[in-house]
Amino acid sequence: MPELPEVEVTRRGVAPHIEGRAVRAVVLRRDGLRWPFPAALGEQLSGQTIGLTGRRGKYLLIHFQHGTLIIHLGMSGHLRVLPPGTEALKHDHFDLVVSGDDGEQVLRLTDPRRFGAVLWHDLADGPLDTHALLRGLGVEPLEGAFTGQLLFEKTRNRGTNIKQVLLAGDIVVGVGNIYCSESLFRAGINPKTPAKRIGLARYEKLAQAIRDVLAEAIIQGGSTLRDFINVNGQSGYFQQTYFTYNRTGKPCRVCGAPIRQIVQGQRSTFYCVHCQK
Repeated sequence: MPELPEVEVTRRGVAPHIEGRAVRAVVLRRDGLRWPFPAALGEQLSGQTIGLTGRRGKYLLIHFQHGTLIIHLGMSGHLRVLPPGTEALKHDHFDLVVSGDDGEQVLRLTDPRRFGAVLWHDLADGPLDTHALLRGLGVEPLEGAFTGQLLFEKTRNRGTNIKQVLLAGDIVVGVGNIYCSESLFRAGINPKTPAKRIGLARYEKLAQAIRDVLAEAIIQGGSTLRDFINVNGQSGYFQQTYFTYNRTGKPCRVCGAPIRQIVQGQRSTFYCVHCQK
């Protein structure tokens, strides 16, 4: 599933092609994906000018003066910017046709498994952070509010393992399975450690590791596992530098011990017993 870096790579790729442009048409080729498409979305957006793009966790945000289009890529979705008239294929479910001084372009969502989403939040219904999918999210890991102190304070009563606490998303958002495993390795923390047993100094190290891993992944275009490509159809390559993820049995890049794999919360966790205590 695309995680925060993949969504941010997508946002940065999309932004120059749609920000400040007017919506000429909305094309919906089915009733919906994970949830139904918003009723009368074409009427709500046609003729409106797109403001800035944004991101909240793994949700891509396209802002308008009267509301925000919320896009989730699901397990297999990706967005591409295409010339007008490009033929739609089987899994191309949503088009946002925009126009500017340089002509028209099409922002197209392709989602073979249909676990993605295209939703609308109208400002008349309240601030964006009151939307049902956004209101329970934690702080953004690449913003100043995310610190080791925050992690320390929020976990004093949490006996759940640190991996599951990070994935929950209510303290810090967007640290998915891949980048969680990589961050815990860099911080030297065993993923099975109860969150409340980790001290402030180790949380400071973990917070920095999370920031570093996510920032590096964004620079490298994210990770390409199965389906993810960016808006230009290119793959990310951060997976070439993984220390632990999907490296079961291979030697640790630091100590040489074999990487182990366990299951936590129905998700695979990869770690080095020697380097992570």
